[in-house]
Amino acid sequence: MTANGITQIAVYFLVLTLLALPLAAWMQRVYTGRAGWLETVLGPLERGIYRALGPAAHEAQDWRACTVSVLVFSVAGIALVYALQLAQAALPLNPQGLPAVPADLALNTAVSFVTNTNWQNYGGESTLSYLVQMVGLTHQNFLSAATGIVLAVALIRGFARASVRTIGNFWVDITRCTLYVLLPICVVYALF
Repeated sequence: MTANGITQIAVYFLVLTLLALPLAAWMQRVYTGRAGWLETVLGPLERGIYRALGPAAHEAQDWRACTVSVLVFSVAGIALVYALQLAQAALPLNPQGLPAVPADLALNTAVSFVTNTNWQNYGGESTLSYLVQMVGLTHQNFLSAATGIVLAVALIRGFARASVRTIGNFWVDITRCTLYVLLPICVVYALF
């Protein structure tokens, strides 16, 4: 390996480590309900999501309830992405007039994006319309990452709260992860 290659790897790990520290501190604040000034901006949206969720957003969950919530959320995501692909021909934002995606490929794609593997067995723009890519796949890129983060947080809480039976609330955590962690990162990265 060249000196330039070693330097690039060292700089990458240094930057990664330096960014991990403030991100970890921020995530700790977010998951303990202290997102600061960002709550004044996104708080109304967060509260609206909780109102839409109803009582499910206000109850502490044990691991079983959290597991059921994750499964419900994931199955709903699969159903949404699957249905969008099957209905693609009749939906707007399809200027190429692409036909519906075959059922087996639609299911494969839906499961792949919901489980955050993003395995693709098709040519993106020649198979999927703009709407399906934006509403289905991009939506799942965001939410599948949030689901993984939330499950890691629940696991950490499970270890940290050994004497307590609850590990938080999946619906609150997924909302806070999306609004206060992933969305700001995406905005900063887009500006960068």
